[in-house]
Amino acid sequence: MLQIETLIPSDNPSLEQKKEIADFLYEHLDQYGDPHEHIMNCLDYALGKSEEKGGFTVAGREDGVIVGAVIINKTGMSGYIPENILVYIAVDGSQRGKGVGRKLMNKAIDMAEGDVALHVEPDNPARFLYEKLGFTNKYLEMRLKK
Repeated sequence: MLQIETLIPSDNPSLEQKKEIADFLYEHLDQYGDPHEHIMNCLDYALGKSEEKGGFTVAGREDGVIVGAVIINKTGMSGYIPENILVYIAVDGSQRGKGVGRKLMNKAIDMAEGDVALHVEPDNPARFLYEKLGFTNKYLEMRLKK
């Protein structure tokens, strides 16, 4: 049975707790992933003690083992930019199609105060889950890498 657990900054998560989530995401994000260091930086932002930062994680476990994880960061903005951004979500390949991602996303949406934005590649199958949850594609994202 899927057990959902959350971490927020006031939980004072340990380095080991953050590393377990980062290790899972690094392994299961597949071609949509980032370097482990970037995932740890995201967790530090979400679970740090700074007033300008914040966010939370949602993880699903089966028999004590993480089978899915989400990281939401607060943007510190409102209205013109959504208050939250879903930075990472991954589900173990053996658990896909069982509703794990939907359960984790529903919990994350419930926990988020304000709107939630995310970025998704057009060919990412998770896009269909986001659409079912009510996410819409309002903008075309453009980036300048310096």
